[in-house]
Amino acid sequence: MDVAYWIVAVLLAVFYLYAGGKKVLQSQESLRPMMGWVDRVPMPLVRLIGSLEVLGAAGLILPPLTGIAPWLAVAAATGLVLVQVGGIIVHVTRGEARLIGLNVVLLLTAAAAVVLGTTRL
Repeated sequence: MDVAYWIVAVLLAVFYLYAGGKKVLQSQESLRPMMGWVDRVPMPLVRLIGSLEVLGAAGLILPPLTGIAPWLAVAAATGLVLVQVGGIIVHVTRGEARLIGLNVVLLLTAAAAVVLGTTRL
């Protein structure tokens, strides 16, 4: 289970560091081609979502790596599940249900990290 957790956690962390970092650092105009929903959401909220994604990525890796409060990895993975639930809701309310594939994959992967993290602690 340990190897499976690390594979899932690293993949999620890389994705969320990239996606969250873009939301934190880039302008609304730069994000718009990739994330059309940024027009509907205030930029402070976009930045908050990005910050939560970056923190979630760190939470997946650092606590189990250092052995300090490893339960935080499960909390981080749970938070990332909630981020994806929110993403699915935004897409569906915008009439973009066809675009939720990535959100569903990320939600299931984060849920797997919750289960794997719970069984390894």
